[in-house]
Amino acid sequence: MNPAVLKMALLGSRSSWGRMAGIGGGVAIGVCLVLLLWSAANGLAQRDARGAWLREMGQTPVTVPLAADGLTANGRPEPIPLAPDKILLGFPGDIFRDQLINHRDIAALPTTTVKIPGIGAPPAPGQYYASPALQRLIESTPAEELGDRYGQFAGVIDDSALPGPDALVVITGVSEAQLRQGPAAMLVTDFTPNPYGESASLYRTALMVGGIAVLFPVLLLVSIATGLGAAQRRERFATLRLIGASPRLISGMAAVETAIPSLAGALLGVVLAVVFRPAAAQVPVDGTRVFLADFTFGAGFAGTAVVLVVAACALVAARRNARTGIGPLGVTRAMHEKTPTLWRAGPLLAGLAGMAFGAVLAKVDTDGNPWTSPLLIGGFALTAVGVVTVGPWLTRMVSTIGLHRARSAAAVIAASRIRQTPVATFRSVSGLVIAAFMVSVFAGGVSAIETIDAPEARPGLLLPTSVYALVAPGFTPGHVSSVAQNIQEVAGIRDVTVGYARAALGRGEDMDIYIPAEDAPSLGFRETLAEQVAAFDTSFLNSWTTTPVALTAAPVHSLAGLAPVVLVVGTDGTAEALDRARTALNTSGVTATPATSRADLATMGSTRLIQGLSALAYLGVFVAVVIAGISLAASTAAAILDRKRVLGLMRLMGMPVAVLRRVIVREAAVPLLAVLLLSVGLGFLVAWLMIISFGRGRTITWPGPEYYAALSLSLLLALAAVAATFGLVRSNTAITATRSE
Repeated sequence: MNPAVLKMALLGSRSSWGRMAGIGGGVAIGVCLVLLLWSAANGLAQRDARGAWLREMGQTPVTVPLAADGLTANGRPEPIPLAPDKILLGFPGDIFRDQLINHRDIAALPTTTVKIPGIGAPPAPGQYYASPALQRLIESTPAEELGDRYGQFAGVIDDSALPGPDALVVITGVSEAQLRQGPAAMLVTDFTPNPYGESASLYRTALMVGGIAVLFPVLLLVSIATGLGAAQRRERFATLRLIGASPRLISGMAAVETAIPSLAGALLGVVLAVVFRPAAAQVPVDGTRVFLADFTFGAGFAGTAVVLVVAACALVAARRNARTGIGPLGVTRAMHEKTPTLWRAGPLLAGLAGMAFGAVLAKVDTDGNPWTSPLLIGGFALTAVGVVTVGPWLTRMVSTIGLHRARSAAAVIAASRIRQTPVATFRSVSGLVIAAFMVSVFAGGVSAIETIDAPEARPGLLLPTSVYALVAPGFTPGHVSSVAQNIQEVAGIRDVTVGYARAALGRGEDMDIYIPAEDAPSLGFRETLAEQVAAFDTSFLNSWTTTPVALTAAPVHSLAGLAPVVLVVGTDGTAEALDRARTALNTSGVTATPATSRADLATMGSTRLIQGLSALAYLGVFVAVVIAGISLAASTAAAILDRKRVLGLMRLMGMPVAVLRRVIVREAAVPLLAVLLLSVGLGFLVAWLMIISFGRGRTITWPGPEYYAALSLSLLLALAAVAATFGLVRSNTAITATRSE
């Protein structure tokens, strides 16, 4: 290949430099985002591996105290005692404000050989180890609200045992007797390496869907960028064919001229990924960021990505050039497209069918079917592809209708061009169509999460301003009453109610609780009873109870002889008072369970994982929308450059520039509006299928204002992208654009 000929073909004019810059810029953005996505995947995997030990739930339950006769109080065999290779592990749920603290209580023999992640030897009773973020929070918060819960500070937990720099983790040392009287202590010999626990399927599926959702617009952007100036290149290649270049040589030149800016753009993308890596690592997921050392893509993956992207761009350019069949007389010949048919809906229907089948499997096999996640992930990917493949067919249908109803020159020209080239026309707005689809998927998923309403004060339900804890067995009513009086002196505490029962109350047990009738209003009951003692069911204390519990007359006339089983602390409702109440109950010495309120359900329940993952949803929305706007600007500019001779002839015949601009706007608006409603509806359908598969009884509802803001941003970016190309209409349709050599 003659270097002079190659130089003329690649760098023959100033516009060639602009075209190459556009290709390089698009590839740079795409490679940068791919590397950041891979870094995020690595970071999340490392983060979950670091925090895997926090999911250890023990091997043997130890829920009752030891008895002197070798039997427990209910006649069962004596629990397994501690040994050097075993520790007792407790899981007290701890809340500060609306943040979940990973709290682990540990009781161990002095000779234990069990190593605790991040600290080594277990802490002595009364001491604690905390993560750096939690220790900073403890030091900046009044002790009665947080620090007094744990005892004496013994040191910080090493980063190797922390999910991220914002993780709130505390390990406290307690006595064996204290743990055995609680309801959740377990014997542990080692800590699990499983970073996902029971939520593995949900977690991986959500991450895969999020990755596909962000990656798909990136691939569209790279595809559109590599097609910049296609018509302009066809003219040069036709000239080269006229002077004797072979079709194979032309295809090779097309591959080289695309590979060069693609390589430069890919290398620039690697540099951008390195530059933006620290900023991207600051995005919190599930309440914590990722350690910067974990947020990395590796030199091997970066090199592989560069090679694959450059090779793919070069091969696509060569294939496109070969398919066009450029000949020496084909300088101005228009390229005709095959008429799209309804068969293009095949991937869309297949994707929806796969997701629907996966949802059915999830409903039928509630224990977790191994095919559910692959069907949902594969169905989602096929549906996203289907939205793009069916777009040209819908675009052609709409343009045909518009052509029959056209009443202006701009409408006729735009509708005719769309009808002749529906694939190329739709490709220009495919990024925004996919963005609208992804926005709807994210909004649908987040709307299901937001349906968890904050608890309200209702008669017959535990007040949202109250905190309760179960009383450990063995404490006398006088002792518990004395503790209740001490708690009532804490600032922000309005009242403390002691509940009694015929026997010790275990978590989940169903029995009646008795209180003095005069204390009923402080719990939120409105019934008036003539008796001195009132009763209510223990479901009153459950955070998930939504049906009001009735207050009834107790079958006893006195609380004498009954055991204190629960302490309910009413506060003034401020966050500080609620935290002081939690601290007072947890450090009272008479409670067997951590302090709990109705508002803790969303923080401590199974929905927390989905809530954490939803933090990425709006980030994905923003990325998809911005990329779509860039793609539309690039494709619109490419369309103007490809047709500059035709548009120049129109101007030469007297058509004003304003009419040409209206043609460009219509060519972008028609395909966008033709598929926009379909993509929005499909997005919510996909979100609904995923939620019913993993949402555990939830369903989607109307999206929040963020969704409408995202759609509005998409439309504004579309207008801005098209408006940004208006300058090209005037500069590329001058008389010189009609010159033929």
